[in-house]
Amino acid sequence: MHPELTYDDLNWHKLWQNARAKKSWTVKGPADWDKKAASFAKRNSDSPFVDLVLDRIPLDSETTVLDGGSGPGTLALPLSSKVKSVTAIDYSLGMLQVLNSRAREQNANNIHTILGSWEDDWDAMLIKKHDICIACRSLSVDNLQKALAKLNDYAKRSVFVVDRISPTPFDTGAFTAIDRPFRSGPDYIYTINTLYSMDIHPCVDIISLQKTVSFSSMDEALESYRWMFKDLTRKEERKLKEYIQNNSTTDKKGKLIVKRPYPSRWALISWNKNNQ
Repeated sequence: MHPELTYDDLNWHKLWQNARAKKSWTVKGPADWDKKAASFAKRNSDSPFVDLVLDRIPLDSETTVLDGGSGPGTLALPLSSKVKSVTAIDYSLGMLQVLNSRAREQNANNIHTILGSWEDDWDAMLIKKHDICIACRSLSVDNLQKALAKLNDYAKRSVFVVDRISPTPFDTGAFTAIDRPFRSGPDYIYTINTLYSMDIHPCVDIISLQKTVSFSSMDEALESYRWMFKDLTRKEERKLKEYIQNNSTTDKKGKLIVKRPYPSRWALISWNKNNQ
C-alpha cells in the first residue's frame, strides 16, 4: 500500500504516541507512586537487577550522576558510594521522602533530591550538567524524544537508559486469566529508533532476569499484580488470586515463588556524547 515509504518517512514520535494510546495498562501519576513508595523500595532493595545495571556503567569517585525518575533510590543509593555526587529527580514526593530517609540511614550525604518531572524546566530549577545522566525504567512519558534530548543535553560524558522489553514488567498470563487483552504499548525498540532519528547511535545491552518472582506472602503478590491493572472487579480479583496460586510454589523460607510465562528483560541503552 506504501511502495515508496522508507525508514526516513517514519515519525517515531507519532508511532510512540499511537502505541501508548493502545496499551492495556494505565500510566501511574505522582499520587499513585506516593502510595507505592515504601513497598516499591522494599521489593527493589535486594534485586539482582541493580548490580546488573551498575556493573555496566563506568564510574569513579569523581563522577557526578543525574538520576532522572529516581524513584526511592533504587540506583541513586548504591551509586552514592561509588561516585562524587548524585542528583535524584522525581515527581513523586513520597518516593523522594523514602529516598531521603534511606540516605540518612546509610549516611549517604552526597545525594541531592529534587521534586520535578521530565516536563519541567530543569534550567529554571537550577539543575546543572552532570558527567552521566541515567533514566532507569522511568521514561513512560508523553514525549519520549524531548525526554531523551533533555538527558542528552544535561550529560557531559554519557547517557544510560534502562527500558523495558515487552512484555516486561507485566505477566501476560495474568491478563489471560482475568479475560483482559494485553497490549504492550511502546518498549525499548521505540527508544532506539527515536534516538536514531535524533542522529544518536546507541549501544544496547540486554539484561535478563529469571522467570520467577518471589514475594513474602500472597498479600504482597496480589498487591504487586493489582498494580498491572485498573479497576479490578471482585470476580477479576478472585481469578487473579487463583492464577497466582496455580503458578506458584512456596520455598523453604516460606516465600511465595511465582513463575511467569516470560523472564523479565530490560535493555540498557547507552551512548557517549563525543561519539553519538
